Amino acid sequence: MTLKLEDKKEIVAEVNKVASGAFSAVVADYRGLTVGQLTKLRTKAREQGVYVRVIRNTLARRAVEGTNFACLQDSLVGPSIIGLSLSENDMGAAARLFKDFAKDNQKLVVKALGFDGKLYDAKDIDRIASLPNHKQALSMLLSVIQAPVSKFGRLMTALKEQKEAA
Repeated sequence: MTLKLEDKKEIVAEVNKVASGAFSAVVADYRGLTVGQLTKLRTKAREQGVYVRVIRNTLARRAVEGTNFACLQDSLVGPSIIGLSLSENDMGAAARLFKDFAKDNQKLVVKALGFDGKLYDAKDIDRIASLPNHKQALSMLLSVIQAPVSKFGRLMTALKEQKEAA
């Protein structure tokens, strides 16, 4: 389907706007997936706050220019689908979505990832996918803060028991 120049400009502007506010990005090759499988991917993406778009590579390269994901431009070859994590509370959502989806659909092949202006290879998907979401990060922080207080409490209890025994 041929696109008019105005349509192309709209697509580039939309993707650029989304990419400017996104926290991480995943580029994958979707060759061989059925329409039904892509629909399932898009449905899961909406539920998890991930922007997913099949876009022409030339338009995608222009759209990511000037964003943290300009590092992905060389990865945009062949049939590509791009996923952008939009939630500040879950920065690894796109990587987790593509990783989980690729388990059931081997034809989805992750090409590259972008996070904080850095390019990551497809084998590093676990790194980005394992980023904690907001609740997990808060619980990790609280456990770190709580540890010294709890150790101090156990020490005081042990000293008290030691004095009582003596």
